[in-house]
Amino acid sequence: MNVTIKYFGLVAEAAEKSEEILELHGAITASELKAQCLNGLAIVDKESVQIAVNQNLDDKITIKDGDEVALLPPFAGG
Repeated sequence: MNVTIKYFGLVAEAAEKSEEILELHGAITASELKAQCLNGLAIVDKESVQIAVNQNLDDKITIKDGDEVALLPPFAGG
């Protein structure tokens, strides 16, 4: 299955790209995909990075073919 990964802010800087298409094999949750995407990136606090699947902030969802996944840096402000 293919999914589109979009990187934003410091995550995009660390990945040196803003978007890619990944081919995945088998079932994977959003939190597992997040760990896979962030593995090896120079991000100090990887737990603060949020993942959104089809604009839904739910890291327990199972990824499906064609999903759009966004890796979002921590937000500040109010």
